[in-house]
Amino acid sequence: MKEQCLWHETSPEPAPELPALEGAQSAEVVVVGGGITGLSTALHLAEAGTVVTLIEAGEVPSGGSGRSVGLVNAGLWIPPDDIAEALGKEDGERANAILGAAPAEVFALIERHGIECQATRSGTLHLAHNAKGEQELARRAEQFQQRGAPVELLEDDACWQKVGTRRIRRALLDRRAGTLNPAAYTRGLARAAAGAGALLYARSPALGVAREGEDWRVTTPHGSVVAPRLVLATNAYTEEEWNQVRQHFFPGHFFQVASPPLPEEVAGDILPERQGAWDTRMVLSSMRRDAEGRLILGSLGRGDGRPQAYVRCWAERIQRHYFPQLGRVDWACTWTGRIAFTPDHTLRLFEPAPGILGATGYNGRGITTGTVVGSGLARYLTHGDDALLPLPIRSPRPIQAKPLWSSSYEGGFTLYHTGQCLRVLI
Repeated sequence: MKEQCLWHETSPEPAPELPALEGAQSAEVVVVGGGITGLSTALHLAEAGTVVTLIEAGEVPSGGSGRSVGLVNAGLWIPPDDIAEALGKEDGERANAILGAAPAEVFALIERHGIECQATRSGTLHLAHNAKGEQELARRAEQFQQRGAPVELLEDDACWQKVGTRRIRRALLDRRAGTLNPAAYTRGLARAAAGAGALLYARSPALGVAREGEDWRVTTPHGSVVAPRLVLATNAYTEEEWNQVRQHFFPGHFFQVASPPLPEEVAGDILPERQGAWDTRMVLSSMRRDAEGRLILGSLGRGDGRPQAYVRCWAERIQRHYFPQLGRVDWACTWTGRIAFTPDHTLRLFEPAPGILGATGYNGRGITTGTVVGSGLARYLTHGDDALLPLPIRSPRPIQAKPLWSSSYEGGFTLYHTGQCLRVLI
């Protein structure tokens, strides 16, 4: 089982050949971070005629944007009523509306720019793994339907036909959503942004930011960019002490395993419409099939650095529970990405200093949230209007005890997976 990201290896969009930043440059906006948020921001700014420079520490993509499950989900992780309770009714319903429409924005970008990312628009499936999970899905379905969302609660045979397992009796189908190859989508955004006139640089980590009069200077190992406005789009991969984004999330991880392509005569009844799915377990299991028929399983926690026997044991346990018809699966590869968590499971948009904007805390919904945050930040920077952002730009308090949050989450994930491997938990 190789340790490599499947999406990078199978992306139909080629990796962009970007230079490193050298020498001194100037722009109207500098974007730090070449993931979905940063590239969406740069693309929409360039389309509006703004001179924008983006710098990325590694290649595009090298962070979570190219390593996720690839679900084009609507909304946030928590259900709509919980969002309204966490953020207040006005802000919460604003977030529900904008993020509920986010998959449509993603698919519109894909179509407009001809991004080859193996996108599907057949929805996603939230699977009830037990009776309590069935009650939770009914609660979510009612809340979504009250807001006019095209969701449907599938039961028994209708559920089995969509999922391909008798282990699940009830699933929530969200027709707004879909799947894609996240690395290909990110590369396509980079191609579109460069085509619109944005200057993109790779292998150019931001070493620091300093005020120069009314401007900000961002320094890299071999160059610098000066601009009056700066967007920090580094999210879960923020590590530098100077970058204030790191104060507003605590890092978590998500690991995945992928099989070789499976013959249709063996696996054709498993997610036959290629919906992405995840279950209602305390520590979720995700499952989907890619364009070539691979089965991809994932869960919260780290897979990198752990014995492969641990990862393989977990994958076999989940596969045999849900899809025993496959028999033994020889897992081909595994990879891990980071997630930016917040204690209330909602995102954060903030302005840590005049002229600097930051965004983080997508809690595993980076494809859609990053896309709409990028377009919303571009609108805010060009028109002073934040109406396209899921939330108004605030000044939230930094998260306290971040190491404790991270260690508690990771420790809980590890114990749960160990219980699954030992057959204490199903």
